[in-house]
Amino acid sequence: MKSVAIILSGCGVYDGSEIHESVLTMLSLSRLGAEVSFFAPDDAQHHVINHVNGEVKQESRRIMEESARITRGNIQSLSKVDINALDALIIPGGFGVAKNLCNFAFKGSDCDINKELLSIVRAMHQQGKPMGFMCISPVMVPKILGKSIKVTIGNDPETAAKIEEMGGIHVECPVDDIVVDFANKIVTTPAYMLAESLSQAEKGIDKLVKKILEMIE
Repeated sequence: MKSVAIILSGCGVYDGSEIHESVLTMLSLSRLGAEVSFFAPDDAQHHVINHVNGEVKQESRRIMEESARITRGNIQSLSKVDINALDALIIPGGFGVAKNLCNFAFKGSDCDINKELLSIVRAMHQQGKPMGFMCISPVMVPKILGKSIKVTIGNDPETAAKIEEMGGIHVECPVDDIVVDFANKIVTTPAYMLAESLSQAEKGIDKLVKKILEMIE
């Protein structure tokens, strides 16, 4: 059975992981018979957003605790990741990626990456294990790996320019497709950077998951 880690960044599109993307990823992996484990930073999230009106709330929440809402409690701290026990890794999108896993939302191409995540992704890459990034999460790839890797966030010119500034290669891509950097085993898809419905997001996410599992040696 292929072992895949999903890394989450909270619960909710505006301050955590995009829930639809996360669940669609889980569903696709389940259908294909993969063993899935869940991880998140055990840190305070950047801020809390009221998802009804978009306003910042004056309260504090923990990234892992919020992510556990999506995984029904089945989650561990990023510090518990065992690279040798994994075959692949996938990171769904949501603003939590750009606020909690890194600070791209505030610093753009000068962003810093969560140190534990940085170490994990670099180690996975060093071992030649495939990784999938969707929605906004591909912006982290060139920053983490420091290489000219092909990724997509869809077709947003401003975000694409930031990826290029960090040394990545942005490839425009429709919502129902993926971009694959075969040499680096990185698969990306726009998901809700472009999707206007759950069914649109599902097509690209399912392609990403299938390609990731195909690339496992």
